[in-house]
Amino acid sequence: MKLPRKIPVVLILLFCVAFKPFHHGWANYDQDKTLDFKATIQESLYENPHASVKVKQDDKVWLVILAPVTRMTARGVKADMLKKGATIQVVGYPHKEVKDEMRAERIFVNGQKYELR
Repeated sequence: MKLPRKIPVVLILLFCVAFKPFHHGWANYDQDKTLDFKATIQESLYENPHASVKVKQDDKVWLVILAPVTRMTARGVKADMLKKGATIQVVGYPHKEVKDEMRAERIFVNGQKYELR
């Protein structure tokens, strides 16, 4: 039995739409408002599509979207460097709609700078 040619295209479109919410493109972040602060890691997730950390800065908790794991590893940032309780400095941009989310352009771990973009 031969399937109509439209079915594969429809499946591809559904696949793309289904995973769209997981992609954190730069267009969602306000690159006119740079954030730069030191914070304590509360949680970390070192897996694709992007690594991330929840950090506490003063009384606010931020979800910081980092780079994909392959880029993090290539730039020298390993999972064990982002442990709970560690202090890091993040430089990045706030999400345009999600008030407690930002995307990191660079991070500093133990005084060492890591460019993520």
